[in-house]
Amino acid sequence: MSKIISTEDLKKLFTKPYGINPPTRKKWAEFYNDNVIFIDPTQETQGLDCYIAAQEKLVKRCDDVCLETHAISINNNYGFIEWTMGLKIMGKEFIYPGTTRLIFSDNGLIKEHRDYFDFCGPTFGPVPILGSFIRWLYGRFVS
Repeated sequence: MSKIISTEDLKKLFTKPYGINPPTRKKWAEFYNDNVIFIDPTQETQGLDCYIAAQEKLVKRCDDVCLETHAISINNNYGFIEWTMGLKIMGKEFIYPGTTRLIFSDNGLIKEHRDYFDFCGPTFGPVPILGSFIRWLYGRFVS
């Protein structure tokens, strides 16, 4: 039996206001294959347990996490989600705009989840001296 994941399902899964608990393991398992591949700018993992561990690690590193969904598109076996992630760490908020590409397997569950976002700019940009170096370095690549 195949699951059909809707844009509304993805909106609920990819929306987390500050102060609200993240999805549970049971909720992730409703949408993700046991052997899901997860890739983002900081890591690559395989397996549902590793994916959940990566999400839990992020939440534990932060005082709070929010995820706001802006746009969702599903086309055959692909899904795309545009989002903004906010991380509160030691009283400072870091904002990361990004996009997720999902690939659905034949059973309808997510078999690959890849996040695209700039990790360095929002993380190191506000840091004195280091921030101006990061902006200079970015400028060297895009000029």
